[in-house]
Amino acid sequence: MASLHYAIDINAPKEKVWHAMLDPETYKQWTDVFHPGSYYDGSWKKGSRVRFVSEKDNGQSGILGEIVEHVPYEYTSIEMVGEIVDGEIENTSDSAKSWIGSRESYRFTQKDGVTTVQVELVGDGIDPEIQEMFEGMWPPGLAKLKEIAELS
Repeated sequence: MASLHYAIDINAPKEKVWHAMLDPETYKQWTDVFHPGSYYDGSWKKGSRVRFVSEKDNGQSGILGEIVEHVPYEYTSIEMVGEIVDGEIENTSDSAKSWIGSRESYRFTQKDGVTTVQVELVGDGIDPEIQEMFEGMWPPGLAKLKEIAELS
């Protein structure tokens, strides 16, 4: 199982960084780096299902995740439970199967007014091509998050 890690230090309290990362409007801003028009539909509450989709395709394709852990201002973990294809949940294709069970986690720690955001992605679907894609998305996405949290 492959594992990827990304981190950034942000000059803001972790509560502010948390909201910049997970509130709907600012989430759209920093994830636009990943896929223009990205947004989520759902709740970060433990056990909730969240649709990660894009305005570009009217929310008809993306990933379905389930919130496994949620400790406000500390930690959130999402397990991928399916793909969204043409607005329907798909979990039998090879593509969907490669992502099901993968996890994406966010950890927030603060020291001396600086918050470190650590992102971990773990899963069988992280092959070299996917890793290269994430390498091109996560660092600029976290830089955008830093910009949002430090300026607001």
